[in-house]
Amino acid sequence: MGDAEIIPIGTRGRPGRGSGRKPSSASRSLAPGAKRPSARPDTEAAPAPDAAAEAPTTVPPTPSEDAGVAASSPPVEPPADSPAAALAAPAEPPPARTEERHPLAGIPVQDWLAAFQQGAMEVFGEQWEPRLAHFLAFLRRRLTGEYVVDEYGFDPELTQKLLLATLRPIARTWFRIEVRGVENIPTTGGALVVSNHSGTIPVDGLMTMVMIHDTTGRHLRALGADLVFKMPVVSSLARRGGATLACQEDAERMLRDGELVGVWPEGFKGIGKPYAERYKLQRFGRGGFVSAALRTGVPIIPLSVVGAEEIYPLVGNIPALARLLGVPYIPITPLFPWLGPLGLVPLPSKWLLEFGEPVRTDEYEDGAADDPMLVFDVTDQVRESIQQTLYRLLMQRESVFR
Repeated sequence: MGDAEIIPIGTRGRPGRGSGRKPSSASRSLAPGAKRPSARPDTEAAPAPDAAAEAPTTVPPTPSEDAGVAASSPPVEPPADSPAAALAAPAEPPPARTEERHPLAGIPVQDWLAAFQQGAMEVFGEQWEPRLAHFLAFLRRRLTGEYVVDEYGFDPELTQKLLLATLRPIARTWFRIEVRGVENIPTTGGALVVSNHSGTIPVDGLMTMVMIHDTTGRHLRALGADLVFKMPVVSSLARRGGATLACQEDAERMLRDGELVGVWPEGFKGIGKPYAERYKLQRFGRGGFVSAALRTGVPIIPLSVVGAEEIYPLVGNIPALARLLGVPYIPITPLFPWLGPLGLVPLPSKWLLEFGEPVRTDEYEDGAADDPMLVFDVTDQVRESIQQTLYRLLMQRESVFR
């Protein structure tokens, strides 16, 4: 038994078969669809005989026999793989084909238009077409110069559709400004709005312009400092937005023309005061705004703004750098300059704007504007009204940010 030779199954006793180098004939015959091996797999395959020679000869049956066979035997179906079965089988539907477009063939114009309309409707709403038409008309007027600018450089269309539209979300969403006493602002005619100034950066003036326009429909013509009109881009925007240089001649002319003029008598002393002195009014200058109101006989409307002091809490200053740059101060806040440009984002404090009762100036005699004591008394009266309103609003406020 020890010297017995082991012959693998399927090798038919031939040496070298079943060694694993290639499958045996027996294993190949087990594969699906494999041809059955011929009787002598080791011999060379014989050529296939002619089809005509191999075809069996059939004798057509007689009619009697044919009828008898048809009556006695059931119909015989052709084999599934025969040509007759293929012809008798119902035709299958052709497979679905997808036309592949060449990458450089492009997208049809109709698809572009449909996608553009759908996207515009989702972004701008169903009224996107009239809005687009208004914008294109506005753009055409700006390019062709068909817009009105007054003698001070004020552009009402640009102010309303661009500047105020840009500032409005900040006023309503970020600062959540609440306006009180708007009935004290006259709907027509000249008037002088006198407000406290705060916030390190004069954002309070911009927010006041937005809220007055939204509540009364009138544009506030601001009187700005010299520095505003020395800055390249800011000066042009300030002129287009209705601001003009804070000189008494321009203020009197606009008041006589029936404009609503705004002034911030504290100037840079108000917006640049430390956070520890917040809501404490600084000196109101020499009362030039009162003289302009007395000469034109327009009412003076005190305005108290609460909330602007907290947007940029001023905790320090860099005087040497400020003198080098020619600016009143370089502010240091809890976020600036430590966070870089991110430190210029104002804190979202809650704002309150209250317009006080107008101080009438049409009751004074002619030449009252040349009386220094009278001018000083009226200035102090306006200043005291604003200060007392600030104290009252601070007591009513629950929190800085709500």
